[in-house]
Amino acid sequence: MSQTQLSQSGKFIVVEGIEGAGKSSAIKIIEQCLTKQNIEFEKTREPGGTALAEKLRAIVKEPNDEQITAECELLLMYASRSQLLHNKILPALRNGQWVIGDRHDLSSRAYQGGGREFDDNVIDAIANITLKGFKPDFTLYLDITPEQGLARAEARGELDRIEQEKIEFFHRVRNKYLELAHQDSSIHIVDASQPMAKVHQDIRNILEDYLV
Repeated sequence: MSQTQLSQSGKFIVVEGIEGAGKSSAIKIIEQCLTKQNIEFEKTREPGGTALAEKLRAIVKEPNDEQITAECELLLMYASRSQLLHNKILPALRNGQWVIGDRHDLSSRAYQGGGREFDDNVIDAIANITLKGFKPDFTLYLDITPEQGLARAEARGELDRIEQEKIEFFHRVRNKYLELAHQDSSIHIVDASQPMAKVHQDIRNILEDYLV
């Protein structure tokens, strides 16, 4: 564990998953659980979360006449993440607050590593510079097939630039998520294809065990 990690007094909880997995509703469940325990918290999202990071989010997410290269996308993700980490997440943790994150580094590992097929060593090098060993204390990965998730996303409205990728891209993303989740005991897998009530109960059970 890094010196940065040791100096924090709050906890960083992250929710991950492909489009349509139900991250927003999962975050609401986490909010309820923390509120019940009288734990103060802040919420963040990636890419974004600060004024500058939100501008980078717009570049990454919005369709553009100029094609964004895979390398540019990867670097923009970590630039945004660096701004969020140092200007919002770490100050909150050091102040004793918990932080609920809608995505973090695992997203880049899955989307740029799995989806864009960047070598793990390339992403490791960039992450080492920007994150300096920092990682979430607890991650919920909401697992769902790309077909089901994208159908939900399409029902919400217009898809963003990344959501418009081919289905094969999202299968690579999901496979990478599962590969990494099985390697890390701090990542908890939830079957997000279940009825919503069952998904929410599973999240409560996992989080309550963590909070004990």
